[in-house]
Amino acid sequence: MLDAFTAETLARIQFAFTVSFHIIFPSFSIGLASYLAVLNGLWLKTGNDHYRTLFEYWKKIFAVAFAMGVVSGIVMSYQFGTNWSVFSDKAGPVIGPLMAYEVLSAFFLEAGFLGIMLFGRERVGNRLHMFATAMVAFGTLMSATWILSVNSWMQTPAGFAMNEDGQFIPTDWWAIVFNPSFPYRLAHMVIAAFLTTSFVVGAVAAWHLLKDHHNPATRIMFSMALWMAAIVAPIQIFVGDLHGLNTLEHQPVKIMAMEGHYDSHPNGAPLILFGIPNPEEKRIDYAIEIPKLSSLILKHDLNAPLDGLDTIPDKDEPPVAIVFWSFRIMVSIGFGMLLIGMWSLWARFRGTLYEAKWLHRAAIIMGPTGFIAVLAGWVTTEVGRQPFTVYGLLRTSDSLAPIEAPAVAASLLAFIVVYFFVFGAGTIYILQMMSKTPDTKRLGLRDGPIRTAGVTPAQQVQSAVKGDSDV
Repeated sequence: MLDAFTAETLARIQFAFTVSFHIIFPSFSIGLASYLAVLNGLWLKTGNDHYRTLFEYWKKIFAVAFAMGVVSGIVMSYQFGTNWSVFSDKAGPVIGPLMAYEVLSAFFLEAGFLGIMLFGRERVGNRLHMFATAMVAFGTLMSATWILSVNSWMQTPAGFAMNEDGQFIPTDWWAIVFNPSFPYRLAHMVIAAFLTTSFVVGAVAAWHLLKDHHNPATRIMFSMALWMAAIVAPIQIFVGDLHGLNTLEHQPVKIMAMEGHYDSHPNGAPLILFGIPNPEEKRIDYAIEIPKLSSLILKHDLNAPLDGLDTIPDKDEPPVAIVFWSFRIMVSIGFGMLLIGMWSLWARFRGTLYEAKWLHRAAIIMGPTGFIAVLAGWVTTEVGRQPFTVYGLLRTSDSLAPIEAPAVAASLLAFIVVYFFVFGAGTIYILQMMSKTPDTKRLGLRDGPIRTAGVTPAQQVQSAVKGDSDV
């Protein structure tokens, strides 16, 4: 069966497979690192040990997810040399330094303070431990910044010149790093990571609330997760709209594929909700559409003209069906998240947030959808850029290393076996940790606030030793 695939197709499948596994873990650890920093800060500020309980609960899960993200990322990066060496040669002068900065700054920052965050509270004290936790969170955000700068440059290249060998030579690093799509892509991805984490946390809390809705740590966890969903989901929809307008300006062909516009519309383009792309006939079969709404969304004018794929050569057309459906999956999940957030606000208003079993069941179902939305968004971004690795300048077919299909097929099969075994085991272990109820008493902590305002945890210990009645 694999004989029917070319080396290029297999190499693309391999990279898609490894990057899909990898992106799952950073999209969780970025948000979870910030959540841990918030929990630790709230414990230090309020003295409520339920926050400390949740910190201890989630930090173990973070450690496993972070480790799997590091391993999957290292394996993925090797393919730049094995399968895509021509791309590395031509684009290396630009992307090489950016990826090195990610390792030298963000990864070293995360790795340097991770041990203190996980094991160092009793050794370094609460203040330095809080600083280490904040640095881990900052490191995850910095890592996302560098990686998304690299990816955004490949989407909207800027600040370079071409030499006689066809290499991209940097001429303006500010223009390279802060290329036209970078701010939108960074904001969209970081918010997606926060939403992904909030729905995982919310699903875990909902699972335990269905068994015992009186557990105070679980109630806090559920409340925080649903506040994040209610506040951030509308922001993400707004940022996504801005990102779409930026994409229309710099990558209009990608928008054509996302919208399913095979034909140009000189008097206003319809918004195609659903349908079946027909690449042979260049149309969307069984289309369900709203007249002129696409023009209103993209150009804020019902009658604004929009070009279609009929204006570009077939060889420059991305795989429309994949982009069309991945985009709709992402958007549908986004509105589902918004619905859960609004539902939670209604439950808060009625005072039934912790007893609303149907809301809890819905939150459990929505738990993994953040990962699905991130993957769908990544597919939309990367497949929509095809047939280019550097948009409009370097074709994917010209980026491939001189390798044979059997060699790529062998490594792809090895990756599939090893990844499902190793990361499958890691995922099962994380789910087992999530199945345990957060228990303040099991950690040796008190059940509720343990200090008065203005008294630090260190002072609490001293007061307890002296028999201070205020503690």
